[in-house]
Amino acid sequence: MQRICVFCGSYKGTKESYVKAAEAMGKVLVSSGIDVVYGGGDVGLMGILADSVVAAGGKITGVIPEKLLAKEIAHQNLTDLKVVKSMHERKALMAELSDAFIALPGGFGTLEEFCEVVTWSLLGFHRKPCGLLNVDGYYDHLIAFFDNALEYQFLKKEHRDIVLVSNDSHDLLDQLKNYKYTVPEKWITKAEF
Repeated sequence: MQRICVFCGSYKGTKESYVKAAEAMGKVLVSSGIDVVYGGGDVGLMGILADSVVAAGGKITGVIPEKLLAKEIAHQNLTDLKVVKSMHERKALMAELSDAFIALPGGFGTLEEFCEVVTWSLLGFHRKPCGLLNVDGYYDHLIAFFDNALEYQFLKKEHRDIVLVSNDSHDLLDQLKNYKYTVPEKWITKAEF
C-alpha cells in the first residue's frame, strides 16, 4: 500500500478530538511510509491533515477543482497539487491515485466521496479497502444506517463488510492493510429483484 486517499471536512468541527485525529492520521501514514492523497484544501480538517503530513516530512498530493482554486483555499505547501475541471474529475483522479480510502469526520462532501468509493467497490470497479475513522462516535449513526441496510436486505453481508471501522488510526491502517475483498463477481440475480 503506497498511497491512501483521506476524505475529511473543510471545517474543523466542534471537538478538538477531530483536529487531533486529523493530525494523528497524517503522522501515522507518514511514519508507515504511506503517501497521502486528499482534496487539496488548506481549510478545516483538510488543512490540518495536510499540515501534519508536510510537518512529518511525508508526500501529499492534493486534487482540487479550478473553482475552488480560484477561491484561494488550495494548500500551497504540498508535494503535488493537481488542478482539475470538475468535482467528478477530482473524485476519479483521487480514486485512481490511491490504494485505499479513509474518511475522517466531515460533512456532505466527505460522506458523498466515501460512499461513492464504497459503491465502486461493491460494484467491482475497484477492490480497494475503505475505512471510517469513527472519532468520538462521529460516524455511529452512519454505521447504524449501514447495519440497518443489511438487516433489511438492501445490502448483503459481503457488501456491509466493505466498510472497515475503527476509532484508532493505527488500528484502521492495520485493517486496511489486511483487507481481503470478498464481494463475488456476480452478486445479484434477477430473482432477488
